[in-house]
Amino acid sequence: MTAVPGSEVAIRATGIVKHFGHLEALRGADLVLRPGQILALVGDNGAGKSTLTKIICGALAPDDGELRFWDEPVRVQSTRHAHELGVYTVYQDLALAPDLSVADNLFLGREAIAGGWQGWFGVLERGAMHVETRAALGRLGINVRNLNVPVRNLSGGQRQALAVARAINWATTAVLMDEPTAALGPMQSAIVYETVKAAAARGLAVLVISHDIPRMLSVAHRIAVMRHGRVITELDAGAVKLADVIGLMLGEEVAA
Repeated sequence: MTAVPGSEVAIRATGIVKHFGHLEALRGADLVLRPGQILALVGDNGAGKSTLTKIICGALAPDDGELRFWDEPVRVQSTRHAHELGVYTVYQDLALAPDLSVADNLFLGREAIAGGWQGWFGVLERGAMHVETRAALGRLGINVRNLNVPVRNLSGGQRQALAVARAINWATTAVLMDEPTAALGPMQSAIVYETVKAAAARGLAVLVISHDIPRMLSVAHRIAVMRHGRVITELDAGAVKLADVIGLMLGEEVAA
């Protein structure tokens, strides 16, 4: 996949350090996310991938280092603060409400309240919510016929695609994804990755943590390799071999 031209940076993490007791999870990690690009973050277990992502999205506070969003220094106080800054995260466990409808899940926490006296009683503007949900899913090529169906009735791929669609619909800066297809089969994973590519096409910066490196080589624009709490290199996904990425993850020499 050819990288999107331009040097604009949506998010820059510099020298990020994080300790958990005596364990140094991040040892000065650097990362750059660019609008319109998918960055795959790969590394062995314990390399620091999830910790770095949680710091960017406000779920954890760094012990040292700097975050910049659109070249402005920020200290992300919480995931809600990250949402205000336009950054949304999708985890493997989805955080969907299985008994609520597709439309209700897309608007979870951002429900459209009816105007006038109905709003005083918390009546939802379901017509508007359905129109926006249909449009949001349509922009990403996701087809769900009945928006009133409980999410538990969807396939695994549809549920994960809905979680990604919800993040994309509200994000204005970046979408971060931690193992979004780990529990899915090949066909369901393909649904999710088409949604991921649609997010980048809309101009969002996209970060994907995944152990599915062959898939990342075909989906991502660039691949960042983490080892022992640092990002050791960033590569053009279209110009690197699978064996080289694995070698870098394991600390092996890579042939020129």
